[in-house]
Amino acid sequence: MTDTPYVPPKVWTWNKENGGQFASINRPIAGPTHDKELPVGKHPFQLYSLATPNGVKVTVMLEELLALGHKGAEYDAWLIKIGNGDQFGSGFVEINPNSKIPALMDRSGPEPIRIFESGSILFYLAEKFGAFLPKDIKARTEAMSWLFWQMGSAPYLGGGFGHFYAYAPFKIEYAIDRFAMEVKRQLDVLDRRLADNEYLAGKEYTIADMAVWPWYGALAKGLVYGAGEFLSVQDYKNVQRWTDQIAQRPAVKRGRMVNRVSGDPASQLHERHDASDFETKTQDKVAPAT
Repeated sequence: MTDTPYVPPKVWTWNKENGGQFASINRPIAGPTHDKELPVGKHPFQLYSLATPNGVKVTVMLEELLALGHKGAEYDAWLIKIGNGDQFGSGFVEINPNSKIPALMDRSGPEPIRIFESGSILFYLAEKFGAFLPKDIKARTEAMSWLFWQMGSAPYLGGGFGHFYAYAPFKIEYAIDRFAMEVKRQLDVLDRRLADNEYLAGKEYTIADMAVWPWYGALAKGLVYGAGEFLSVQDYKNVQRWTDQIAQRPAVKRGRMVNRVSGDPASQLHERHDASDFETKTQDKVAPAT
C-alpha cells in the first residue's frame, strides 16, 4: 500500500496476487478448472457443501426435517473444500454454475433435480415437505421477505465488512467504517423485529430463521471475523435472545456440525451419511485412528 491515490485504469485487468486471504480461489471467469466427478451416496438427497454460514442453513434444514419424521429428507453430505478449489471441479459446476456452496441434488424422483443458492434450497425443501413455511399467506409472505432480506443483506456482512475487517491484505479505514455502519444497521433491523416477535416471521420458526441465524447468530456471539467487541454485538438484546433460543434446538446443534472442518474436533463431522455418524464419526473419534 502506498500514499499515492488510486486511479482506475481505462480497462481493468486481473492481478492474481491481489485479493487478500482468498486470492488463490478468486477469479473473474466462471466454469470448471479441472475434471472431477462428484461422489453419490445412497440417500435421496446429495449435498455438496462446507459449514460456512450458507452451508449450515441447509444442513440445519435437513436435520430439522428429519427431526419432524420426514424420512424422505435423508441425505449424504459430502465435503467441498473451497480453499482447495473443489467448487471448480466439473461435477460441482454441473450442479452450481456459480461455483459456490452449498449445492444439492434431489435424486428421489425419476430424474435428478439440481438446486443451487442456499435460499432456493431452503424454499425447495420447504415446498417439497410442506414444513417450516407457513400456509397462511400473511405469515408465509413475512417468512419469504426475511429470507430474501438475508440473501440481500449478508453480502454486506461477509464480502463487505468481513473481507475488509478480517481478510483484506491491509486495513482501509473508509471501507471498514462503511461496512461496519451497514452491519450495525442490519443488526438493529433484526433487533427491532425480534423485540415483538419470537421468530422472524412471527410466532412460527421458519426457513427465514434458518437462513438468518448462521450469519447473524454467529455474529451476535462473536464467532465470525473476531468482531464482536468492535461491533458491540452484546447491545442487541433481542438478537441475543433469538440466537440462544435457536442454538438450543437439537437439529440445529446437529446441522452446524455437518461438513465442519474447524473448531472443537467433537463438533466436526466432515461427512454425514447416516444419523449414527454424529455419535461415531466426529473428528475427535476418527482423527486418532488416522
